[in-house]
Amino acid sequence: MSVIYLVIGAAGVGAAICAAIVNRRLAARLKAAEKLFELSSGLHSSLRRSELLQTAEAAARELAGAGESAVSVTYGDTTADTHANVRMEGGGAIPIEADGKRIGSLQWTGGRDAGAGARGELLSRFARPLALAMDNANRYEALEESVGELQTVSSLRERLESELQIAGSIQLSFLPTTMPSSNEPFDVCALLKSAKEVGGDFYNFYKIDDRHLFFTLGDVSDKGIPAALFMAMTLSLIKGSMRAGLTPGELLGKVNDMLCADDAQLFATIVCGVLQIDTGEIVLCDGGHCTPYIVKADGTVMPVKLKKGIPLGSFPEFEYTNVSLQLDKGDRLVVYTDGITEAENGAQEQYSTNRLERFLSLTKDYSSAEIIDALLMDVFMFADGAPQSDDIAVLCLSRR
Repeated sequence: MSVIYLVIGAAGVGAAICAAIVNRRLAARLKAAEKLFELSSGLHSSLRRSELLQTAEAAARELAGAGESAVSVTYGDTTADTHANVRMEGGGAIPIEADGKRIGSLQWTGGRDAGAGARGELLSRFARPLALAMDNANRYEALEESVGELQTVSSLRERLESELQIAGSIQLSFLPTTMPSSNEPFDVCALLKSAKEVGGDFYNFYKIDDRHLFFTLGDVSDKGIPAALFMAMTLSLIKGSMRAGLTPGELLGKVNDMLCADDAQLFATIVCGVLQIDTGEIVLCDGGHCTPYIVKADGTVMPVKLKKGIPLGSFPEFEYTNVSLQLDKGDRLVVYTDGITEAENGAQEQYSTNRLERFLSLTKDYSSAEIIDALLMDVFMFADGAPQSDDIAVLCLSRR
């Protein structure tokens, strides 16, 4: 009997020892899992690559066993094998991948004891959250770079907008800012509305002397800053060249030759004229521009038949032809750019000369300023919210 009891006792002790060993292993695994979770969670404390690398290497060394293994974490594809762990003598290299792409590597050396395999497995499991953290850091730095580029672009845009506003102010300084006195026997008004901050449409009017009023309106072939510069040059040449006794045709010939000599590679359509204030006679000259209209005192609308010339800056030594007409009391001359007639609505229908003529027929008792304001309102109502695609300029001259 004593032998039986001895055997049973030994078996119980063995079972207890086995259970203790299993419990210790389970406890060690649980402790390792807790440590893996703690260290993996700490990876997300920083989105900076340099800080993340320091945190990752410290965490990996702690998992591998301090003093037993040397651990390094690097960004980029540092090994040839991108799909499996690379086992080295006394260590290994674990590829760190995100979305199927190699973004880094976790390497360790040393530690050839019996626990080296377990540490390698633990580091392999650590590489998964590390991959997510490194991918987030990559995305964050890419986002920071994009934000920096956006800020630079925004700064440049603000500077450009400021410069364009200044350019727009300079452009407006070339245009007359005051209307004639109500005591004058004529009424002239003009308006410019550019499609962008600056544009190429232009106008001007001023008294050459007590008996003559000069006026002009034109349209440069381009838009934006190049058109504005050509417009400024054209207006400067016109004002610097015009004098008493010079006809509009002679003026356009001189200005055209000077623009061609500068080889500006742009051109401008234009209508200019001189009103003899006391008689109402107008001498007009065309440089490839839209047909002007006379609105008679009784509301009749008449297109002005001009001898067509070439736009300014096209080619030199062209002779422009003058045409004389009579502006009776109550009559109005309307000159405009094609930004009026070619304005489009959402259906891409154009305002057209037919609509312009119908509108002008309703302006019998309007002043020059009222005609221009009402015309722009009519054009914008026709466009019905469609963006303005071209510059608009209108000039109206009435004889009181």
